[in-house]
Amino acid sequence: MGTWDIGHFDNDTAADFSGTLDDAAESERPGIVREALLRVVGTDDYLDSDEAAEAVAAAALVAAQCPGGEAVTTPYGPDEPVPALPADLRLLAVEALDRTLKKPSELMELWDETDAGPAWRAGMAGLRKVLTGAGPSLG
Repeated sequence: MGTWDIGHFDNDTAADFSGTLDDAAESERPGIVREALLRVVGTDDYLDSDEAAEAVAAAALVAAQCPGGEAVTTPYGPDEPVPALPADLRLLAVEALDRTLKKPSELMELWDETDAGPAWRAGMAGLRKVLTGAGPSLG
């Protein structure tokens, strides 16, 4: 996985996910976000880092539309607007984040092997907090 920072879109997979959203019709974008989350939530076996990275990016897009959420302003996020996402995606996004942080998860393992692991986990916790309505994102 090509990763250059701890942000939710600071890796090749998440940037490609943004491109997929940009290439899709506006009406299809909520479904693409939902599918990215469902792929992770539905995984009991080893969770591939690419699937997890897409789900984290999708969760960041959902969180951006929540009270206290931070807009996705990174150049690696979608260029095209993401329409209003259904409210039920909040719980799905929380479930996807929780699954990403549960063994076996390649993305979690990769971050835990780095000095930036705690900062990445803090960013995940911040997303979760916004998605559950517990407060603003930590980053």
